[in-house]
Amino acid sequence: METDAYIANYGTIALFIGVAVLFAVIPLMIAAIIAPRKPGRVKGDTYECGLESKGDAWVQFHAQYYHYALAFVIFDVEALFLFPWAVAFTNLGPGPFLAICAFVLILAESLVYLWLKGVLDIK
Repeated sequence: METDAYIANYGTIALFIGVAVLFAVIPLMIAAIIAPRKPGRVKGDTYECGLESKGDAWVQFHAQYYHYALAFVIFDVEALFLFPWAVAFTNLGPGPFLAICAFVLILAESLVYLWLKGVLDIK
């Protein structure tokens, strides 16, 4: 009897997954069938911010930009972890408060490390 309930639950999940896939695939198929096909030189050109592209697309950037990007992603994700804690702040005890204090201390430590390493300096 319990296995029938498990199968029914998995069937419901499979149905939801199937409907989700159909919601994604059906518009793509309709667009592929209905969309007009008028290839041309102008239509096939690369378009960037309303300006005609000049030069090679493979331009090398300084490695420091990657450091900025990684630091942004790290702090952005860590800030994202602070939002649920801030919402539930009034219902929490001292344990979660100390945990978030340690978390913010690690954030501050990583910021000081990046600062002393010179990653945040504009060169």
